Amino acid sequence: MQLENKVAAVTGSSLGIGRAIAVAFAREGASVAVNYRSHPEEGQEAVEEIETSGGKAISVQADVSEPDGVKSLIQQTVKEFGRLDIMVNNAGIEQKFPFLETPLEVWEKVTPST
Repeated sequence: MQLENKVAAVTGSSLGIGRAIAVAFAREGASVAVNYRSHPEEGQEAVEEIETSGGKAISVQADVSEPDGVKSLIQQTVKEFGRLDIMVNNAGIEQKFPFLETPLEVWEKVTPST
């Protein structure tokens, strides 16, 4: 197992690509923090999938588009597993606009300034 004794947090990992990443990391031995923003049942389902396969996981609610959400995810992961070795920024949003008519605030939400 390539990730044995490692701890990973994967943003947006209750569904889709993020969930596949979280499950794959767990399969390789990592303990995983599964992040969701608004659907706790999907986060818990991802945790159960990982645990059923013998892995370790927690579900963490955090809006990672906000700095406090990122801090919360990291803090909860470290509190549960004692450290954080891998952080995957997978979270995304979907809003449908014609490309050239996308409002500035939408762009800023997916490409926050530093």
